[in-house]
Amino acid sequence: MYVTHLECPKCKAQFDPKKLTQLCEHCSAPLLVRYDLDKVKTKFTKEALASRPYNLWRYKELLPIENEENIVSLGEVITPIIALKKVGAKLGLSHLYLKDEGMNPGGTFKSRGAAVGISKAKELGVKRFAMPTNGNAGAAWAIYAAKADIEAYIVMPEDAPLITRNECAIAGAKLYLVDGLISDAGKIVGKTVKKYGLMDASTLKEPYRIEGKKTMGLELAEQFNWEVPDVILYPTGGGVGLIGIYKGLLELRELGLIGEQLPRLVAVQAEHCAPIVEAYKKRESESTFWEDAHTIAYGITVPKALGDFLVLGAIYDTNGCAIAVSDANILEYQALLAQNEGLFVCPEGAATLAATHQLLKEGWIKPDEKVVLLNTGSGLKYPDTVEITPPLLHVTDEITIDGKVNEHLLFV
Repeated sequence: MYVTHLECPKCKAQFDPKKLTQLCEHCSAPLLVRYDLDKVKTKFTKEALASRPYNLWRYKELLPIENEENIVSLGEVITPIIALKKVGAKLGLSHLYLKDEGMNPGGTFKSRGAAVGISKAKELGVKRFAMPTNGNAGAAWAIYAAKADIEAYIVMPEDAPLITRNECAIAGAKLYLVDGLISDAGKIVGKTVKKYGLMDASTLKEPYRIEGKKTMGLELAEQFNWEVPDVILYPTGGGVGLIGIYKGLLELRELGLIGEQLPRLVAVQAEHCAPIVEAYKKRESESTFWEDAHTIAYGITVPKALGDFLVLGAIYDTNGCAIAVSDANILEYQALLAQNEGLFVCPEGAATLAATHQLLKEGWIKPDEKVVLLNTGSGLKYPDTVEITPPLLHVTDEITIDGKVNEHLLFV
C-alpha cells in the first residue's frame, strides 16, 4: 500500500491509516488520505495503465486498499465521456462533453465512494455502520455492504425518492425515515454512532469516500489523453465529488501526468439550497446553514456541508466559481438533453447544463473552451421529475400521421 497517513487539512495533524479514524481528533475536520507519490511514480505510469482492466480499480496505487482480497466490487466500470454536439451547437459551444455516471452499479456516482469506502471498512474490520442520506448514497452503501456482510443502518428524509428507499430495503439495510432534511437525519445518526459504537459513514466523516469519488478526476484526465478540460461543472450538495476530483488532479499533477494548469471547477447548486454559492459570492471560506432548503434536484439538498471549506478552497484555487440555477431551468435542460442527445440524466446532472448556458451568456465560459458536465446519475432514479406535456394520446386501431398528430408522437 502506498498510503502514508491520514491528514487534517486544517491543522495538518497526522493519523494512522491502519486504524479506523473518523475526523480530526483536534479540530473535528474531515481527514484526507496521503500517499507516497514518489513510490507511486514507479508503478503508476501511462504505459502500465494501458494494460490494466478498464475499471475503477486500475488506479490501485492511488487507492487506500492494502490487500486486494478486501476489494468489494459490483463491476464498476470507467464511465463514458459523451460529446454533446447537438446541444453544444444550440448553446454555442464547440467542445461540450458529459461524463455519464449513470452507468455505475446502482445508477449513480455514489457507487464509487461506496466501493472504496466499504472495501476499506472491511479491511479495517468494521461490522456495522450508520449514515444519513438523501437517497442514492444510502442505496449505494447498502448494496455494497450486503456483499461485504456489513450491517447498514440508513436514515433518510421521508420524502426521498421511493426507489432509493426500495434499494436500501431489498439489500437488507435497516432503513429509518425522518420528517426533515438530511441535516436532521445526520443528528440521529450522530446519536446512534455515539451510543452503539458504529462506524459513522456520514459524508466526509470517514476519509475513504473521497478516494472513490476522486477516480472521476483520474478517469477524466486519462480519457482526454492527459490534456485536462478547461472547465468542469459539478452538482454540489456535500461536495465530495468536487473535492475528490480536485484531489485526484492534484495528485496527477504531482506525478507529472498532467500539466500545471487545472480545470476551473464550478460548483452548481439549486436556487433554494445554495449555501456554497452565497459563500462564494462573499469570498468566504465556509458557508452558512441554508434555512428551508428544497429543490427538485434532491441529491443536492444539503443545507450545510461539513467539507464546505474544501469545496470553496478547490473553487478558489482553480479560479472556478459557484452558481445557482432554478428548478424550472433544471427541468428545461433535462428535456433538452433527452430530446437532442438521447440522454435521460438526473436533475442534478441537468443543473450543470443550465449553469453552463448561464455562464456562457455571462462570458465566464468562452465558446471554444472544452467544457465537461458531470451527470451524477441516471434519470431513471427520478421517474417522478418528468412531466409529460401535451397529454398522452390513446389509440384503438392505428396511428394516423399528419401535421397535428405528429407533434405528439414523442409522447406516445
